[in-house]
Amino acid sequence: MRLSFDQAGHALRAPSRLHAFNRYEIKYLVDAALVPALREEFARRLDADSHAGADGYGVWSVYYDTPGLRFYWEKIEGLRFRRKLRLRHYGDRFAVTDDTTVYVEIKQRVNRVTQKRRVPLPYGTARRLCDERTMVAHDGAQRAFLEEVLGLVSGLDLRPVTVTGYQREAFVGRDADVGLRVTLDHRIRGRDRDFHLGADAQNRLVVPASRSILEVKANDRVPYWMTDLAARTNLSVARVSKYCQSVEAFGRAPRSIFHVRDDVGE
Repeated sequence: MRLSFDQAGHALRAPSRLHAFNRYEIKYLVDAALVPALREEFARRLDADSHAGADGYGVWSVYYDTPGLRFYWEKIEGLRFRRKLRLRHYGDRFAVTDDTTVYVEIKQRVNRVTQKRRVPLPYGTARRLCDERTMVAHDGAQRAFLEEVLGLVSGLDLRPVTVTGYQREAFVGRDADVGLRVTLDHRIRGRDRDFHLGADAQNRLVVPASRSILEVKANDRVPYWMTDLAARTNLSVARVSKYCQSVEAFGRAPRSIFHVRDDVGE
């Protein structure tokens, strides 16, 4: 049974039993010239993510949206409650097969708090769920979340809209900063076709190579040293979304006032 727009929206606001992350997030658009100094400061105060190598790791995501780009417009309009559905892979995209573990994620914003819920699935299984709209085998703990995803893709007629990818450096807090996570994302690319994560497809920059995105994620509050660092380096909070950047870069929607121009810093 297909839910109406209003019914689906109401149903998706119901709480799920799978809550992986609840955090405050702050984003900054960073000039490449500042990255070495920031990296040095983070290395001094934080621990490197245990999953990252010397050069970080790749992050590749397929984003789903409605034919009218409902999730895109919810972000642009700054709705207090908004969400995104994506499939995410960490690592080498060319190594992705149907057996590769990916994450099915619902990322949503409730007022100022970001909630991310996800389950790991083999890529072929995740595609059956999200693309073929078929319930897949699961353990008991996953059932409610997978039913929510299936209701989302079926009720709102979701389909892949864009793929994004970038190289990520990640740091995690220690001692008084436990729960803090800081990431630097470089070479942010995207494509509007060939939505298989492992496709040998051409991507293009959707944020200029001269810019990286710094994200600070905290459970309760951002530490003073981080806000002081932002002030000393003249960083300004930016409402930049990799998903929205990709949608706009490929002409799926008019460029918003939050779009990072292609000629910035060039």
